[in-house]
Amino acid sequence: MKVKDRAQSIVKPRVNVITLGCSKNTYDSEVLMGQLNGNNINVVHEANDLRQDDIIVINTCGFIDNAKQESIDTILQYSDLKTEGKVGKVVVTGCLSERYKPELSAEITNVDSWFGTNDLQNLLGSIGADYKHELIGERLLTTPSHFAYFKIAEGCNRPCSFCAIPLMRGQHVSKPIGDLVKEAKLLAKNGTKELILIAQDLTYYGLDLYNERKLADLMRHLSDVDGIEWIRLQYAYPSGFPMGILDVMNERSNICNYLDMPLQHISDDMLKSMRRGTTKQKTIDLVNKIRDKVPNIAMRTTLICGYPGETERDFEEMKNWVTETRFDRLGCFTYSHEEKTHAHDLIDDVPQEVKEQRVEDVMEIQQAISFDLNQQKVGNTYKVLIDKKEGDYFIGRTEFDSPEVDNEVLIDAKTNYATPGTFVNAKIDRAEDFDLYGTIVK
Repeated sequence: MKVKDRAQSIVKPRVNVITLGCSKNTYDSEVLMGQLNGNNINVVHEANDLRQDDIIVINTCGFIDNAKQESIDTILQYSDLKTEGKVGKVVVTGCLSERYKPELSAEITNVDSWFGTNDLQNLLGSIGADYKHELIGERLLTTPSHFAYFKIAEGCNRPCSFCAIPLMRGQHVSKPIGDLVKEAKLLAKNGTKELILIAQDLTYYGLDLYNERKLADLMRHLSDVDGIEWIRLQYAYPSGFPMGILDVMNERSNICNYLDMPLQHISDDMLKSMRRGTTKQKTIDLVNKIRDKVPNIAMRTTLICGYPGETERDFEEMKNWVTETRFDRLGCFTYSHEEKTHAHDLIDDVPQEVKEQRVEDVMEIQQAISFDLNQQKVGNTYKVLIDKKEGDYFIGRTEFDSPEVDNEVLIDAKTNYATPGTFVNAKIDRAEDFDLYGTIVK
C-alpha cells in the first residue's frame, strides 16, 4: 500500500453525543455539536453503531431522582463499554456532573473527564477542538429541522425551595436580543419554521441586561424573522408575569396561542413553603386574566405531588382546582428531596406510594378534561405542522401543542399525503384522550 493510500484509509475518531434530560440539554448538545463540526470533527448524536475509537460525550440531567438515576446508569453503561474496549474515551458533562463531580469521579474512575454546565471551552479542548466565537448562534439540530428549541437565557434567580437548578445552572443570564435574532435567522435559512422559546424562566428575560423585562420586545423581533411561522413560549413563571407578552400574542399571527406555565401547587400553605412568591387567589386571578386577554389560548402547567407537609386537605384543594380550571395540558410529578435546596431541611414525610397515587389521581382528572376538550375540536379545521410519518400515519401538531409533551394529530397516510416539515390544514374527524385524528383539506 502506498503511503498516500494508507493515510486515506485511516478513520478519524468520532464524537458520539448522548443527551439526557430536558430541552435545555438538547440545546446545549446542539451547540457542542456545532462547535465540533466547525472544528472538522466527525460528530453524531446517539449513534447506535459504536466504534472502538468513539469519544462518548454524555450530557447529563441532575434535576430529580429518576433523571439522576438515568444519567448514572448511562455513565456506567458507557464506562463498561470503554473497559471492554468497545469505545474510546468517555466524557461527562451537564447538570449531574456540575452538581456531583467529586462524588461521581471518586466512584466511577474510568471516565476520562468531567465537566459542568458552563465548561464548553474546556470540554472542547479535552477532545482536541477549539472554541470558535464566530460560530455563536450556530448548532447542529438533533430535532427535525423544521422546529428548534431556542434558549434565550441560562440559569435562574428564583428562590423555589424544591429546585436545584440554580445550583447546577447558576444565576439568570439573558442573551442579547441581537444575538438571538441572528441565531433565528440562521435557523430560518436552514429550514426551521418553529421556534420553541426555552429558559428556566422566560418571563425574567432582559432584567439583567436591560433593567426591565424584555420578553415582549424579543418576541416582536423574532416574529419579524422571515421564514419563522410559529413561535412558542415554554416555562413562564407566574410571579411578576409580564402581561405585555399577551398583547404581542394577539398582534402577531406567527406567535402561537400557547403558554407553558409551571404552577406547581395551589394550596397557600404549599405555595408559601415552596417559596413561589404567589398565593392561591393570585394564581387563579392570573390564569383568568390570561384567558380573558387571549380567549383561545392553550395553557399547559406542571404540578408537584407529595411536597413535604402536603396534607390530604392540600391535595384535595389541588384536585378541585385542576377540575375547575380545566388546563388544556398538564403534567404532574412526585416531589424529589434534593440536597442543598431549601426544602431539604424539611422532613420528606409523604410516603412514596402516596406521592405516586396522588400523581395518578391528578392525571386521571386531567385525562377526562383532555378528552372533553378534544371532543370539542371534532369538526373543526386547524393548521397542522407535520412532524413525521410513522407507520400508517402522518403525525403533526396544532399551534396548541408542543412536541413530545402534548397532543398529536394523526392523519391516515393511505388516503392523505403530506411532507414532514410542512403545514397542512386538517379537519378533525375524531378525538381520543390525547390524540386527534384528521383529514387534510384544501
